[in-house]
Amino acid sequence: MVLEEERQAIVDFGILMVRAGLTTGTGGNLSCCDRVRGLMAISPSGVPYDALKPRDVVVADLDGYIVDGDLKPSSEIGFHLALYHHRADIGGVVHTHSVYATTLACLHLELPPIHYLVGFAGYKVPVAPYATFGTDALAQNICQTMGADDNAVLLANHGLVTVGADLTHAFNIAEEIEFVARIFCQAKAIGEPVVLEDDEMKRVIQKFKTYGKQDDVCGR
Repeated sequence: MVLEEERQAIVDFGILMVRAGLTTGTGGNLSCCDRVRGLMAISPSGVPYDALKPRDVVVADLDGYIVDGDLKPSSEIGFHLALYHHRADIGGVVHTHSVYATTLACLHLELPPIHYLVGFAGYKVPVAPYATFGTDALAQNICQTMGADDNAVLLANHGLVTVGADLTHAFNIAEEIEFVARIFCQAKAIGEPVVLEDDEMKRVIQKFKTYGKQDDVCGR
């Protein structure tokens, strides 16, 4: 089976996406890219994540031609492809309808760095202008909003898109941004959240480059 490991990853993270409360039903979509082979594995359209099998995951080349799979790819395949062309460092894309991030998206409010964990996505999470789902206009809006150093954008009146070096990275960012979005919404209900300065976020982002990497402290 073509891209067997990547297809299994789509199944696994699709289930995790629902369990983590990042989407409901068949909402959202996710993909990962093998740049050496020029292929992408992407979730199919309209299939419940708990019923998804690796063979159901669609494989396409980076021009959008279907290489393997009997089902239709996600209706948002256009922006997944656009993001892979937009930035060579992207190896995974996650699109969620998580409650708090989507709440901000429906208010057209960007997520400022009120918590240092925003640094996983950049200095802030901007909002891409609204466009109908599955359209070239939406793909264009996302790419125009997501800068070279951004790993997440809110989609106005829609949801959240995160990117990473691989699917694990993109998924982790989606979880962290939903957490901070919740904190932001709750803080706004009480008062005005205090935003971290750019200099502090620069330090945080630099530290995140080595976060989780274990040093050989025993000299082995």
